[in-house]
Amino acid sequence: MDKERAVCRSVCVFCASSESVDPAYKKVARELGQLLADAGMELVYGGASIGLMGEVARGVHERRGRVVGVLPRFFLDKNITYEAADELIVTRDMRERKGIMDERADAFVVLPGGVGTLEEAMEIMSQVQLKLTRKPLVFINTNGFYDGLRLFLTQLIEQKFAKPEALRFFEMVARPAGAMETIARHYAALKTE
Repeated sequence: MDKERAVCRSVCVFCASSESVDPAYKKVARELGQLLADAGMELVYGGASIGLMGEVARGVHERRGRVVGVLPRFFLDKNITYEAADELIVTRDMRERKGIMDERADAFVVLPGGVGTLEEAMEIMSQVQLKLTRKPLVFINTNGFYDGLRLFLTQLIEQKFAKPEALRFFEMVARPAGAMETIARHYAALKTE
């Protein structure tokens, strides 16, 4: 993040592509997309049209926001591309995809998801720990989805695998509005430094 630019213009969202999840999760994903567009923030995400990924993108477009999809080439054969994306970046592989998403985003929001979502979020958390980024990382804990993650991180601290500040590498909120407030608070604090 450019230190001179203490404003959030784009948010990377990590989330599930599964169509089988409870509709409550899809509703929250769409709500997040709507709030991003209302705030004038560009969505940067994995480029799929299915699951929570598709919902967040459609939520952004419902409110006339901008969607940037970043999709690895091998996903093109799966017919899951969000063709309505304002910009679609096709990468060689997953590693290049994550690099571009990181570079293009000013903040990260994590909705419920599977192994891929967790891996993406943990990489950002590791960057925060190593002081390689100051971009905020926010988990939306819909229906207590990430309670187990918080418990696991607490266990890491208790057993001396992590320091107590590990719980400060991210925020966990109940609703999309809380994520937006966290991002706004983070950037307001940067302006005063």
